Amino acid sequence: MNALARTQKRRLSLYGWMLAAPALILLTVFAFIPTISTLWNSLFSRGTARRPSVFNGLENYQDLFADPVFWTVTTNNLIYAGITIPVSILFALIMALWANARIPARSFVRGAYFTPTILPMIAAANLWLFFYTPDLGVIDRLTSLFGMSPTNWLGQPETALAAVIIVTIWKEAGFFMIFYLAALQTIPPDLHEAARIEGAGRWTYTRRVLLPLLMPTTIFVFVNALINSVKLIDHLFILTKGGPNNASKLILYWIWEMAFSYFDRPHAAAMTVLVLLVLGIIAVLQFRLVEKRTHYR
Repeated sequence: MNALARTQKRRLSLYGWMLAAPALILLTVFAFIPTISTLWNSLFSRGTARRPSVFNGLENYQDLFADPVFWTVTTNNLIYAGITIPVSILFALIMALWANARIPARSFVRGAYFTPTILPMIAAANLWLFFYTPDLGVIDRLTSLFGMSPTNWLGQPETALAAVIIVTIWKEAGFFMIFYLAALQTIPPDLHEAARIEGAGRWTYTRRVLLPLLMPTTIFVFVNALINSVKLIDHLFILTKGGPNNASKLILYWIWEMAFSYFDRPHAAAMTVLVLLVLGIIAVLQFRLVEKRTHYR
């Protein structure tokens, strides 16, 4: 009997590993191996034809911290993430609440909100490039009606990053709205009816009932928005290329620039490791602190 039980246990264990094998293979090939390789490459110097690459420890990281461009790019990305993440989530929630209400042409409203999401990144960037064109763009044409002079929105440091932020919010809010809309449709209407009978107003119902039930969706959207905030590169290629004077340069674009424009892959690998480290710390804080406050149904 013990031998039969052990055989059955081994068989179940084998079935489990077989089911997990595809995911483990994909994670190993596309996540674990590249991460380890990046960490290893970040510990070597930049090699040339005459001087091969040698192990230099943490020198690449020290070079990054001593580089003023590093702090400029980091500051840009913090500002970019600090604005795009909460504003995109807020707009997505507002649009979802409106699109879920009983309004005329509700399907048209949902489609209009979701349209920016289905546009390719390059197409969306070129569309906004036309909007931002000095004198000829839509924005300058509208502002000229109020007597305002033309503005080079993408060509001056004061407005370049803000222009990129607006494009991102416009592109992502409709995508996040879909998740909120799906979550709203799973909330029983009886809860709203019960809250109304108890005398709760719309704001009280939203704050005490709706938002706590939407918290799991909010965390999911927040994680996606956080990841998107450090992987923007398509828009920058078309709109600003990180300029002027690094005013709109973000982390991933700088990593690409170091690796493929300057062929400085060790420093690009070191910057990638720092990004992964920060994202890992944020993920741990999320699971340890934020999820304890989440209300699951």
